[in-house]
Amino acid sequence: MVKNADKAVVSSAKKVKKILIAQAQPEAAKSPYAELEKKYDLKVDYFPFIIVQGIPAKDFRKQKIDIAAYTAVIFTSRNTIDHFFRICEEMKITVSQDTKYFCITEAVALYLQKFILYRKRKVFYGADGTNKSLFDVINKHKEHEKFLYPCSESFDSEITNWLKNHNCGYATPVLYLIISNDIKSVISKNYDIICLFTPGGVRSLLDNFPEYKQNGTRLGAFGLNTSKAAEDAGLILDIKAPQPQTPGMVSALDKFLQISTAKKK
Repeated sequence: MVKNADKAVVSSAKKVKKILIAQAQPEAAKSPYAELEKKYDLKVDYFPFIIVQGIPAKDFRKQKIDIAAYTAVIFTSRNTIDHFFRICEEMKITVSQDTKYFCITEAVALYLQKFILYRKRKVFYGADGTNKSLFDVINKHKEHEKFLYPCSESFDSEITNWLKNHNCGYATPVLYLIISNDIKSVISKNYDIICLFTPGGVRSLLDNFPEYKQNGTRLGAFGLNTSKAAEDAGLILDIKAPQPQTPGMVSALDKFLQISTAKKK
């Protein structure tokens, strides 16, 4: 169990000067966090907490999963989309134009445009980024579908349990491994807020610092599974997304900073 500072200390009104985003820096010239930097006079840094290592095609073949035999695919991240189409390309598999795609969020669904002709009649996504909203969408279309749930070696068992309990045909091809990155030198810079985006990111933090103490550092988590992983480890979360009014981490940070700034006035 992680040793934490007292909740009152973690949630203190100390001015936020530095934020760490546990992802690689965006390729786009303008970061979505740039407006926060200007608005609140702070610095946002980026560093990926995890390394995603793709499974080579020769190893994927050992799983004996015929991708072409499935009519629907469930995507819970952009990484999964990247590696699904990578494997298809390496193995020269043509994905049917009739394949349906069920995505955890609209942002993940829109990322499909990089690989397919995006049509709403075959791309679906949950309303609020939760597994429940994803299941609600799948439930409307599950008849006569066989589902692929591409994943890493540590997949979301809630999704597979739902598919099993609703008598859906499915397979869980492992397409990539998630490896903890070395983040020791980064964390030593004492960030006021650290934003985590995957359960793997939470695991990386604890792999690097088994006795991690927040000591006033606020933590943000994106996604229900990330929040659960953090809280199960005893971490205290001040920022959670998506929420009804804050669908992304940028808007969640903005709301948190607004409230923090108002308290000081």
